[in-house]
Parts: sequence; C-alpha cells; structure tokens
Amino acid sequence: MADYLVRIITGSENIRALACITTGLVDEACRRHGTYPTASAALGRALTAGTLMGALLKTGQRVALRFEGNGPLKKILVEAESNGEVRGRVGNPEVSLVTPEGKLDVANALGKAGFLTVTKDLGLKEPYSGMVQLLSSEIAEDLAYYLTDSEQTPSAVGLGVFVEPDNRVSAAGGFLIQCLPPADEEVIDRLMERLEQMPPLTRLLREGATPESLLENLFRGIPYRTLEKRALAFRCSCSREKIERAIISLGSAEISDMLDGKDNTVVTCEFCRESYSLTREDLLRLREEAGKGR
Repeated sequence: MADYLVRIITGSENIRALACITTGLVDEACRRHGTYPTASAALGRALTAGTLMGALLKTGQRVALRFEGNGPLKKILVEAESNGEVRGRVGNPEVSLVTPEGKLDVANALGKAGFLTVTKDLGLKEPYSGMVQLLSSEIAEDLAYYLTDSEQTPSAVGLGVFVEPDNRVSAAGGFLIQCLPPADEEVIDRLMERLEQMPPLTRLLREGATPESLLENLFRGIPYRTLEKRALAFRCSCSREKIERAIISLGSAEISDMLDGKDNTVVTCEFCRESYSLTREDLLRLREEAGKGR
C-alpha cells in the first residue's frame, strides 16, 4: 500500500482529524540511515509526526521537529513540507534498547530529560518557533503536549511503527485529532472513551488498518466529511547546487583546507545520506566564487 494521509472535519467543524500510513517512507529512511531497531522505531514515529504536522500547513510552508534528550539516541530531526514530503535523521542510528518486556524502548533511547522544538516556516520574515520539555519521550505524547500547551490546541496523537527481526519496517502510521472552538464536550468525551478503548495502534496497522478505517472507527456515529487525501513520500531537498552553495559559504580558507592533498571530496547529506562527489577542479571553482563574495 502506498503511503498516504486523509484529513477530515466533523459536521460541526469543531474537531479535525488526520490519519496516515507511512510504512514505505519510514522503511526507506531507516534503510538510508542504517538505523538499529529502536532507532528505527523512534525515527519512524517522528517522521510520521512530521507528516501529520505538515498536513496542517498551507501550500509552500514547512515544519521542523527537533527532539533532543539525554539518552543514547541524542536527538531526532525531522523536516516536513506541506505537500507530503518528509525527511529526517537521528543523532545516533546504532541504538537498540528494549524494555524488560522485550519491547523497543524509545523513551529511554531518546532520554527522559530534554526538549521538543517545533519550528514553522510560514513564509514570513521570521520562522515561528515553540519549545516544550519532553513529557514521556515516546514522541506521540510529546507532540500532543506541545500542541496543547504551546499552540493552545487540545490534541490527541497516536503513532505506531513495527520493526521486523530483519530490521525491515513492515508497518508505520498514525493519527492526530484536534479540538477547535467552540468545544463540543459531548463529542470530545465520546472520542476520549474510544481512544482509551482503542487497541494498540501498531497492532491495527499490522492487521491492515487504513487511514480511512482508523478514522471511521474513532468517529463512528459522529458526522464528518473528508477534506483531502494526499500522497506521502520520503524526499530530501538537497541537490548538488545547494551543496555547492553551502561550500561557498564556508569561505576561501575553509575550501583551501578541503583541497589539501585531495583529488576528490565527497559530501554526504545528513538527511538522506545522498553523496555528492566534487573534483579538485570543482573546489577550485567554488573557492574562486567564494573569494568574489568577500
């Protein structure tokens, strides 16, 4: 099944919800970064969270999520576009912690002490940024806490990722529910009850749940309409042109150091691990351009 997201709003227009399948993009990201099982689960949850947040933006806008903790994972960085494209990485991909029950221990991998920073590029002069302390380091609860506390929008978030013994991601997805004013307490209570009774999301995803079926079960008996269905993909914004501009910005002296005794220099993108090879002639040209900009 291709990755996609569905967005709905209730008939009274005071509750909106999104649900998505992200199995393919999460598996691709984890393969590119060579993540170990717990790092895969953490990165997968964060990438799914990014797609949900990106779907709330207007065309041309983007959002960045930065989870930083005191655990061995160190940090998770995710960038998501309004068009469904997402990318991300972890600070240390070689993390495989499990709980005493044998479950992947994302919370202790990230670390219980730390922060979630959300930065939105809304096309204004300065990006909007908000920060909260990590609530549980399980990713979903932290994002819900940020939305409720920092953006004053009561929210519920569910994220699920299943990593196979061979480290392949076979299921990933999530949902986001937000209450808009004026609050409908009766509907909110019904949704809260269903969330509490809901089977583990990862299990539902492994059993073939779709974004539509997740929303149908949660909003059973509550009138709603579908606003959109969009494709999702792991896609980086890097390019050779951007890499060259970044090198020019380092300045002539730094580029001279890169030239020292080397015929070729390879620059690797931190988000997608795509490598760009630069010859000595390329670096000489970039050093000349950097000198012109002084």
